[in-house]
Amino acid sequence: MHLFDHAAATPMRASVREALASAEPLANPASTHREGQRARAVLEDARERLAATLGAHPTEVVFTSGGTESINLALKGSWWAATAASGAAGPLVVPVGEHHATLDAVEWLERQGAEVRWVPIDASAVTDLTAFRAALADAPTASVATMLVASNELGSLQPIDEAADASARAGVPLHLDAVGAFGHMPLRFADTGAALMSVASHKLGGPHGVGALVVRRDARLHALHHGGGQQRGLRSGTQDALGASLFALAAEEALAELESEAARLRALTDRILGAAAGLPGVRLLAAAERLPGIAHLVVEGAEGESLQFLLDEAGFAVSNGSACSAGVARESHVVRACGVEGVAPLRLSLGWTTTEREVDALLAVLPAAVERARALAG
Repeated sequence: MHLFDHAAATPMRASVREALASAEPLANPASTHREGQRARAVLEDARERLAATLGAHPTEVVFTSGGTESINLALKGSWWAATAASGAAGPLVVPVGEHHATLDAVEWLERQGAEVRWVPIDASAVTDLTAFRAALADAPTASVATMLVASNELGSLQPIDEAADASARAGVPLHLDAVGAFGHMPLRFADTGAALMSVASHKLGGPHGVGALVVRRDARLHALHHGGGQQRGLRSGTQDALGASLFALAAEEALAELESEAARLRALTDRILGAAAGLPGVRLLAAAERLPGIAHLVVEGAEGESLQFLLDEAGFAVSNGSACSAGVARESHVVRACGVEGVAPLRLSLGWTTTEREVDALLAVLPAAVERARALAG
């Protein structure tokens, strides 16, 4: 099976697998005995190493179970903190092309009484910066604004510098969803101007179920759940010291090879996009400025599930959007928000294991798969 769905999860790196296989059991890092303190040393070493790759201070790194928890903590925690401070929190400013972890958390907050200012995206899934600024200007007491660093479906880079500037001028904390971008493009939290940033291990070759929320030291945030008060009281619970260490190792390796790997993946995705653009009824949606490993296209007159199934049967694991909730296929809200309907979206995401030979094999079967999918749609 050829994996062209690295944006959902990329395989663990060899160094991470080796470190996992040789790891010794660790005690609870909150315990005061010698074994607990040994685990605590592993955990805090991981926090310092990950912080260095993030361009953050170690005290700003709050380990979580992954991107979804980090995003929920950022958005709900900010809204609750704003509510506690003023008695009535301002709205949330949210682009419509965000990941479902953001959209579903925001819609839950709406049901709790939160106001949301939805911001449109353009035909390449880039947030409308004018509308984003207007939403902030119309709501100077907004509790939080959020924005992807890069579209998780199309890979299009978002105007995060401008968004941070607009948020700062309005006095509104900005959360960046960097889950799909961290480790794949240059990114330093201290330089972004954001108050919060979410990242996850499984997107860059670390283990699943490990993530972090970077929380600027002056950010106001309430916890999602409560217990022992670990991690500044923002995320109680026994911490996964080994998982944190493996996340840091994967991040260090990803950043060490970032420039060379970006150039390699850019060349491979450009080959795919060039070949796809020559097929009848196939369109490319992504912006020119995009993540290097994502090739996104849409096929007119076909259904996404059919195209995905046909390529799967041919030995290629692909996606028609972001990884689906609970394994249930959904229509791409991002493609729809781009103003495109009645098409089969196809996201081909490449990663550290992708080879030129695999791309050759994909391009050999893609034309027939497109024709067959179109024929099945009748």
